[in-house]
Amino acid sequence: MSSETYHVREASSSAPSPRVKSPPKASVLSAPFTYTPSDDGTDENLLILLHGLGDTHIPFGKLGRSLNLPQTATLALRAPEKIPYLFQEAYQWYPSFDRLGEMIPHPNPTPALDYLATALDHLTRDCAWPPHRIHLFGFAQGGSVAAESALRWWRRELETKDATPPRALGSVVTVAGPLLSYPTLSTPCPTPLLAFHHPDSADSALPGDALTAFRKGFRAIAEAKKRGEGMPRSKEEWFPIMKFWSEYLGRRQVEGLYEVLSGSVPTQQ
Repeated sequence: MSSETYHVREASSSAPSPRVKSPPKASVLSAPFTYTPSDDGTDENLLILLHGLGDTHIPFGKLGRSLNLPQTATLALRAPEKIPYLFQEAYQWYPSFDRLGEMIPHPNPTPALDYLATALDHLTRDCAWPPHRIHLFGFAQGGSVAAESALRWWRRELETKDATPPRALGSVVTVAGPLLSYPTLSTPCPTPLLAFHHPDSADSALPGDALTAFRKGFRAIAEAKKRGEGMPRSKEEWFPIMKFWSEYLGRRQVEGLYEVLSGSVPTQQ
């Protein structure tokens, strides 16, 4: 990790949300999840973590705790659909295989987007999270769901006919997860997005047209390319993600400054 220190921004003082948020309810989120309040007692940001195909929320719950981001609670969601014909606990965000066990080339993510929409409505309505303080992080299939969900949220905000200005989500980090659609928006989504991938890896490289599709849907796109595969593991790989969060995570005005990363670099378990 570089010796530079990045600091999160101060939160707006107008209409502040409660310092400690209510945890999400299992009765609303039908699939299991891991919720961890902020270590420092101030839930200013919520980082939602979405696992990849064939995984569960458990390692991503551990990842969220190890990140140790200031004033940031974490919520690792498990995909609601079990992969059929497998004996182990392996889940998918949307149907990914045909009857012969082959990958579906053009999957329909609607089930996952409906589930995330329900979760976001619950978090903003019942748990008092402002949309601009909700940040999404997803790996592979989870990264695609994160990006598509941010766009779906923004489309709904644009279509809402009331006096409230449209509200975008705080940020998206997608690790090797492309969009599954090709957006056509008259007003691109202002949610900042970081696309992290390994161009030399067959399994964790983004398709050649992925950045073009992201730019069709999002106003602010950043790209991070590293050698390796899978989830980021080293300090060098995590650095652009931590730097990105340092620019977009909010902070309540307090004495002193908070470092974005303290302790060791998070590891995937």
